[in-house]
Amino acid sequence: MLVRLLYASRASSPLTPEAIDGILATSRKGNPSLGVTGLLCHSGDIFMQVLEGGRDAVSALYGRIAADPRHKDVILLSYEEITERRFAGWTMGQVNLSKVNPSILLKYSERPVLDPYAVSGKVSLAMLEELIATASIISRPC
Repeated sequence: MLVRLLYASRASSPLTPEAIDGILATSRKGNPSLGVTGLLCHSGDIFMQVLEGGRDAVSALYGRIAADPRHKDVILLSYEEITERRFAGWTMGQVNLSKVNPSILLKYSERPVLDPYAVSGKVSLAMLEELIATASIISRPC
């Protein structure tokens, strides 16, 4: 059974480009063997990530992420059973919102910033869908 999980978190310490690259490299290396695909969106100290795959693999991965001391304020935004993957093209895609047109963010939020704590999971997923449609994903595919 396939599931899609969306969560948000804050970094426990300041993020560097090298730290983001490390997170992505680890995901891209480990996710294929787990059958997990997804997308990481970040801005400032906020992460929003969607994970897709088998229920057991996604749930176990989310548990490790939630327990990781590099994260705080981890919140589950959406969890659903799905018939097909929407983010199947990426072992872990990346969206750096500092490079995205602010009007896309403003369309889904009160201010043109990433704040998944202030909107619903449904709104956050809609924003990610638009980022895919506007080719805002900046990473290597599977």
